[in-house]
Order: sequence, then structure tokens, then C-alpha cells
Amino acid sequence: MALKKYKPTTPSQRFKIISAFDDITTNTPEKSLLGPQKSSGGRNREGKMTVRYRGGGHKQRYRIIDFKRDKEGIPAVVKSIEYDPNRTSRIALLNYVDGEKRYIIAPHGLKVGQKVVSGKGVTPDVGNTMYLSEVPFGTIIHNIELRPGQGGKMARSAGSYAQFLSREGKFAILKLPSGETRMILQTCKATVGMVSNTDHSLEQSGKAGRKRWLGRRPRTRGVAMNPVDHPMGGGEGRASGGHPRSRKGLPAKGYKTRTKYKDSNKYIIERRKK
Repeated sequence: MALKKYKPTTPSQRFKIISAFDDITTNTPEKSLLGPQKSSGGRNREGKMTVRYRGGGHKQRYRIIDFKRDKEGIPAVVKSIEYDPNRTSRIALLNYVDGEKRYIIAPHGLKVGQKVVSGKGVTPDVGNTMYLSEVPFGTIIHNIELRPGQGGKMARSAGSYAQFLSREGKFAILKLPSGETRMILQTCKATVGMVSNTDHSLEQSGKAGRKRWLGRRPRTRGVAMNPVDHPMGGGEGRASGGHPRSRKGLPAKGYKTRTKYKDSNKYIIERRKK
């Protein structure tokens, strides 16, 4: 996964660092796996703006991803590695031997022509989906289920992964991307390998226009507002705004917002690092 840096022929090109897209093998998505993607502009079902600074952006179509990997014991061949506008990672098109086609999140190192399979008794090779009861200790995994049969929910963004540490009773103990150590039922599935597009965090847009293409509008800082609009607004001159907090008054930078009575707290062995 390579990055491309541009010559500073314009001010926006000076700091622009984007993916070279050298891992992508086709520009044409599989038509049968495309769905409509309606832009919300940050509005909910009642038309009320619940998320600010959203709107515009390029028209996109949704790629239907197989997070469950429930075609067990049926091998598939990787047909192509593709770009997905809806996520930071790459996606891979699988052609199953029974003729069905599905998209999956592409792990780092997956190649066109490689065979992958899911289910019980499979080898821990990159791209294979296994039950946590069969994953070897120390294995790097992603697309991890929280509940059996639910489909992968954790470690799905570019470059992220979890590490399988040990087993304890009916639970597997994983170290998650956040640094949290957590127990998950061994009847849940996970995919072997790290998520592709590992250099995504090093990319720089270079100009505001690239953010507009992604549907992000200009963001107004809280300290630049009036006191009626934000807790950090107002003051004489360029006041710093006091303690950093959200528009609703919740402190930022270290304040814990997770409830003490959450049911899943009992599965967390060690909290994430600050």
C-alpha cells in the first residue's frame, strides 16, 4: 500500500498526500452487489438536523458487504480488489464455486486468485473466517462478531486489527484496536489478518474541496461563536474559551461518557488507554 505525494505546483498540492491506489485491480464494481445510497445531510427521519457540518458530496452507491461470512465450507476465489467510497478499507469480490458473488472487507496481503473459505476446521490463513474457538493464540484478526451469527462489528476500518490472547471457559480474550482487553464468546467468528489500506491514517487532503467531495461542510470552532451558541464562545478578544467541551456542555479530552451500569461492562477485563 503506497502513498502518492504531489509536487507543489499549487497551494493545495503542496501538502496533498493520498493513496496511490496501486492495490486496486478494477474500477468497475459488481452491479448485482450495488444498492442505493441516499445522502441524509445530517438530518434524521423528521428532517431535523442532528449532525452538523454534513451535506453535499459526490454521489455514491452502496456496496453490499458480507460481514457474516455464513457460506461455510464453500471455497471462493478472489476476483478483484476494489475501492469502496463508503469505508476506509478496500473490498474484495469473491467468486464462490457455486456461482454466487459476494463482497468482503479485504485483508492486508490478499491477492487476486487467492482462495478463501469460512467455517469450522479451516486453516488460519489470511482472508479465512474462523470460529474463535479454533483461532491459534497470538493470531491477528479483524471483522469480529460481538454475538454469534450477528456479523462482524469490530476492527473493520483501514489498518485495524485485534489480537487473540487466550481462552477462559466459553470466552476468548482479545486485545482490541483501542487497547481494550475484552472477553467474547468463542462461538463468534472472526477473519484472519489485518484490514487493508494500512496507510490511510497518513493521508492528507491538501485542500478543503476534497472534504466537500466527501460530504463534509466547513466546521465552525466553538471559541469563534457567541455564548448563546456554545459554552466556549464569547469573551473579549481571542479568548481561549475555558475548559474544552461539546456544544451540549459535556467535557472533552478525557471525560468518561460510558455509563457505569452498561451490561457489557462485565466482559471488559482492561479498559482502553487514554
